[in-house]
Amino acid sequence: MYAVIVTFRIKPEHLDSFLPLMRDNAATSLKEELGCRTFDVWQDSSEVFLYEVYESAEAFQRHLSSSHFKAFDATVTDMIAHKEVRIFEEAVQ
Repeated sequence: MYAVIVTFRIKPEHLDSFLPLMRDNAATSLKEELGCRTFDVWQDSSEVFLYEVYESAEAFQRHLSSSHFKAFDATVTDMIAHKEVRIFEEAVQ
């Protein structure tokens, strides 16, 4: 498994516009991407936290290449004050 954690700090004037777009992106990912297992969206004031789980790194790359993600990313770029992406791979026991 492959976990992706993304933290966004959204410009305050864009928060009401960003959240529905983010929720739609998450729902579409879960519905249309076979390798997407989890896509949770959390919010604390102007910070938005994503927890995504994919079957593999390749599944995550397919997500980044999807038309719905590219459209979302292009739409929200100017709404974001800061973005941090962290990637975790499943620990082997």
